[in-house]
Amino acid sequence: MVTGEPRIDSADLAPNLALPWVSRLRYGMVAGEAILILGMAYGFRLNLPVFGTLAPLVVVLASNILLGRLGALPARFPQQTLGAIFCLDTLCLTVMLGLTGGPNNPFSLLYLVQIALSAIVLRKFWTWVLGALSTACFGLLFFFHIPLAVFQTHHMEEGLSPHLIGMWIAFVIAAALITFFTGKIADALRRREQEVLELQDQVARHERLASMVTLAAGAAHELGTPLGTIAVVARELERYASNVSKDNATLEDARLIRSEVDRCRVILERMSAQGAQPMGETPERVQVLNLLTMVCGQFTESQRAFLRIDLTDETLEAVLPVQATAQSLAALIQNALDANVEQHPVHIGATETASTLRISVQDRGHGMSEGVLRRIAEPFFTTKEPGKGMGLGTFLVRTFAQNLGGRVSFDSTPGAGTTVTLELPLIGSPQSAHAD
Repeated sequence: MVTGEPRIDSADLAPNLALPWVSRLRYGMVAGEAILILGMAYGFRLNLPVFGTLAPLVVVLASNILLGRLGALPARFPQQTLGAIFCLDTLCLTVMLGLTGGPNNPFSLLYLVQIALSAIVLRKFWTWVLGALSTACFGLLFFFHIPLAVFQTHHMEEGLSPHLIGMWIAFVIAAALITFFTGKIADALRRREQEVLELQDQVARHERLASMVTLAAGAAHELGTPLGTIAVVARELERYASNVSKDNATLEDARLIRSEVDRCRVILERMSAQGAQPMGETPERVQVLNLLTMVCGQFTESQRAFLRIDLTDETLEAVLPVQATAQSLAALIQNALDANVEQHPVHIGATETASTLRISVQDRGHGMSEGVLRRIAEPFFTTKEPGKGMGLGTFLVRTFAQNLGGRVSFDSTPGAGTTVTLELPLIGSPQSAHAD
């Protein structure tokens, strides 16, 4: 049985996003219409039934308060909730218009606001319902209303009559409400669309990572047998060179083969056990200088000649998964060495903020273009010659950093070199502990 939150229908996404804004909008409309009615009654001294005209606003205000008290219930039925709200507002508007001049009241234009909003966020059914309800209500106003002389004599007056001024104000209010509301909903939908795209990208990365884990485990299993055979042959060759031929050169070669086979076995065991997920390793407190020295020690003597460790604070310490961090740094340093075609030094530095360790690897190689930078962390993308790389190193480094809550950034200029910065959160920092 699957448990969890109920799945939201795609048609209910816009109403759910619109509900908070509709609630705020109704509070604003109640305040604005109350001020307008009081101003017309006491400012312009129009003969209005003030208390009767304010009564529909009280109903709208009460329904808004009830909507807030219902909690999560409106979000479960967003179409029905919003449809009922718009219908109620249409009926309340009809009562107010009926008490203030009926169809001659210029604010009858506000009927269009409800219809426009429903067309944006609700199904067509509710738009047709509101259209029919508004048409029927406006038609009833021709037969049932309290006439106001100020709205019936505008055609006899010169200049701007109160009716024309009211029409202009009603148009401004309707346009402002529709523009404001649609803008907010459009912004919310764009943000949700961006979140969906980011989630899809994350799912795609995880799927690629899962396939790589399977590939790594399979490769480790398949390569174990031939490596075992090579180790046996190398051991026999070592015995022959030591006891029979007395050939020191062959003996050294046999020992080199055995050491490289052992190294391959360690790598394959790590791949088989962890794949591309180093998060199972227990973080340890380590001195950053020792970590960088250990990583540089994995390279050959000729490669180490170009590596430079630049630390302003040699006592710098951090709590990290040591082996996984070392593997990631080794991949970044190897990329820098491969790009170091003119044999410039590769500088490795580290700095610490309140909650982050930033390790940088800088080379003065051929650099990367913007097109390469956009794809640099994609799996199986590489600019190296065939046979010199699979395009997985940077992808695994980025995955490792993201799993820890960090990131990898690239600063590169074609012809001037590249600086790669690995940012990792300090697991033992006070900020991290507070965040947890």
